[in-house]
Amino acid sequence: MSPQTIAAIASPHGTGAVSLIRISGPQAIAIADAATAGSASSAPPRTARLCRIRDASGETLDDGLLTIFPAPHSFTGEHCVEFTGHGGILVTREVLSRFLECGATSAEPGEFSRRAFLNGKLDLTQAEGIMDLISAQTRLSMRAARSQLEGKLGKQTTAARDALLQTLAHLEAWIDFPEEDIDPATSDSLRQQLNNVLATVDSLLATADQGRILREGVRTVIYGEPNVGKSSLLNQLLGFERAIVSSIAGTTRDTIEETINLHGIPLRLIDTAGVRDSTDTIEAEGIQRTVRQIESADLLLEIVDASQPKHPDLKVPETDAKHILLLNKSDLPEHPSWSGINGIRLSCQTGEGFESLSRTISEILDFTDVDWGEHAVAINARHQASLESARRALTAALPLLASPEPNPELASIDIREALDALGEIPGRTDTEDLLGVIFSTFCIGK
Repeated sequence: MSPQTIAAIASPHGTGAVSLIRISGPQAIAIADAATAGSASSAPPRTARLCRIRDASGETLDDGLLTIFPAPHSFTGEHCVEFTGHGGILVTREVLSRFLECGATSAEPGEFSRRAFLNGKLDLTQAEGIMDLISAQTRLSMRAARSQLEGKLGKQTTAARDALLQTLAHLEAWIDFPEEDIDPATSDSLRQQLNNVLATVDSLLATADQGRILREGVRTVIYGEPNVGKSSLLNQLLGFERAIVSSIAGTTRDTIEETINLHGIPLRLIDTAGVRDSTDTIEAEGIQRTVRQIESADLLLEIVDASQPKHPDLKVPETDAKHILLLNKSDLPEHPSWSGINGIRLSCQTGEGFESLSRTISEILDFTDVDWGEHAVAINARHQASLESARRALTAALPLLASPEPNPELASIDIREALDALGEIPGRTDTEDLLGVIFSTFCIGK
């Protein structure tokens, strides 16, 4: 059964200068022909041609540029047609409706990319790289997505899997042909091959935090006592008034999140309720949310009012997050109790000290354009889970080959498990359910 021909608007929703509608499938060119009075099939491949989209009565709906991409030389590997027309909401919908009327069906989210994967145009990591590129918020996250879209992660995992296949073939020859008297050094050689693959897996796993931060941002929690300038700090970092600022303690009752770009790294700034003992039910709930945010933070910005006497240290949950102390209100005389205390002295009122804060955050996180730019990949949570499965299987196989009496039969079972886990990353195994989950997160038309 041949696949249906799909169509969708591939440009963002709303009014713009131009819009893009994409058609893919075996009947794509015939459908475009029906909507353009035969202009599509007569157009040279991969050449934009001016044409008119007409309704069933022959009335012009829109005119624009039509480009034909015959199979297999297209993004999806199928016949594809792209129409670039005027960017009005109504006219774009009318043109899409005409293509649907001529025989196309509406595309599901990510269906074009899914077809590209199924037709061998992309591996699964490259398909995920498309969505990462679309959603990239900084230059470094865009670079990481570009690297994945170019297939670097898929190539590394495929090479590791190919190495494992050779190891498994050697191991099974050892099992199936014991009369061949394979050299006793074989187990040493096989262990070395497994250790090489394990080193590759470990190096990829080491980029998990990097990948999470590039995609989600550094969870940066601003916390402190009430009325010390937390919301003012958020506003100053953002460059606009996002949070309500008041001299009344307890103004912030819930967490507020915004993202900024710091030297190419997204910081997810989280403004929290002031930490103190409170009998107010709503404020107490806000304080509990603050505690939960601190527990999951990557970076803590503790802010204090340095014009007031130093209070005992705030009681905060145990956390591995990096910590920076901010001594706010440096435009006012500093209270003597803060003398000798290490921290960044700044003023949310005047903006003094914020360059020092930006520099310190970059240094304490050790995120630099040069260091991050050299990484070939930055794995996501799905890749991490598969790599961890592969690692467990490999570490289970190694002792079975290291004992005085090696057990190649059991080792081969673990190696097969590692093979399957590595194959899941570029999509070299039966992953129908996985594909549904991944491509459902894509935008329609991609």
